[in-house]
Amino acid sequence: MGLQQVAQGQAPGAPPYVAGSQQATTLVYGRVRGVWGRRRKGRDVPRETPCLGWRVKRRYTLFVAARRVPPLMPTRALRIPYSPYIPFERPKMARILAISNQKGGVGKTTTAVNLSAALAKSGQRVLVVDLDPQGNASSGLGYPRSQVTMGIYDALLDYREVASVLLPTDMDTLQLIPASRDLVGAEVELVDEPGRERRLRKILNQVRDDYDWVVIDCPPSLGLLTLNALTAADSVLIPLQAEYYAMEGLGELLRTVGAVRKSLNPDLMREGIVLTMVDTRNNLCREVVEQTRELFEGEVFETWIPRNVRLGEAPSFGKSIVAYDPRSAGARAYVKLAAELLERRRPMASVREAV
Repeated sequence: MGLQQVAQGQAPGAPPYVAGSQQATTLVYGRVRGVWGRRRKGRDVPRETPCLGWRVKRRYTLFVAARRVPPLMPTRALRIPYSPYIPFERPKMARILAISNQKGGVGKTTTAVNLSAALAKSGQRVLVVDLDPQGNASSGLGYPRSQVTMGIYDALLDYREVASVLLPTDMDTLQLIPASRDLVGAEVELVDEPGRERRLRKILNQVRDDYDWVVIDCPPSLGLLTLNALTAADSVLIPLQAEYYAMEGLGELLRTVGAVRKSLNPDLMREGIVLTMVDTRNNLCREVVEQTRELFEGEVFETWIPRNVRLGEAPSFGKSIVAYDPRSAGARAYVKLAAELLERRRPMASVREAV
C-alpha cells in the first residue's frame, strides 16, 4: 500500500507543499524504513505518530500535502518537518464501541455521552446509539424520550431505515440514533424474530462507513438489547464506579462478554475499564482504584472520572459536559479519556493499514 495524506484531517491554513522547500508542512503515513515509531534526528516524534518518518522505501508512492510526488523520486533526500497538526488516516469504517455494565448508576450513560462529545471535539465523526429504554443518552444530547417519535426501536423491527432515524446534535461531527418509548417492549418483540441477536449489527453495517466511531449506550442489564450491542461491537468499554458493589457485578459482565465471544462475535475485545465517580479524598475509593488496577493490569485507563457537580447538571440542559462547561474537571477528564482512547487505537490502525 502507498503512503497517503488524509485531506479531511489537514490543519486549516497549512501551507501547500513546494518542492525543495524546508518550510513545507507535510502529512505522511506508511511504513518507515527501520523500526516503527523511531525518533528522528534532533526531534522527538510523539508516540501517537508511529508511522511518521523521513526515509521511505522507494517503491511506495508518496503523497505530500495535496500534491503527488512521483514514486521514483529519491525520497531519502526529502526531509519532512514535524508539524503539530499531523492527523491520522481515518479508518475505512467506524470502530463500534459498546459501553456496558449490568449495574446501574455507575456513570455508563454519562460516559457514553461525554466520551462521544470529546471524540467529536477532537475531529472524529461519531454516532451515538441509545439502546437504553430509559433514553437518558438521548435527553443528554437534547432529545428527551417524550419528544422522540421514532428511533432505534423502529430500525430494529424494520419499521424504518436507519438513515431516517438519525438526528443531529449541537456538534457537527456528532449524530444520534435516539431511544423512543417503544424501546421498552423491544426485547419481547424480538424474541421470535429470526437472527434476533444480530439485528443491531445489520443496522450499523449500513452506516458505519460514514463515521469513525459508533458508541452504543447499553441498558443496565444483560438482556437481548445488550446482547445485540455486544454482537455488533468491536470492543466493549466498561465504566466502573470506585465502590465494592460495582466490582461485584463486573464478574457477571465479563462472563457474558466471554460467552458472546465464543458463540456470536469472536472478534469482540475488551477495550478497557474506566473508573468513574472517583473521590480521592475517600480512603475506600482509593483502595478500590488500587485493587482494580492490580487485578486488571493493563486494562484500566490511566484517566479516571472524578465526582463533579457539572457532570450532573449538564443533562438537564440537554448538553454534553464538553458543551456545557468545557473548563470543568469533568470535561477535562473526558477530553483526556478520549485522547487516551485515540492513542491506544491509532498506532494499531496505522500498522494494519501499512502492512
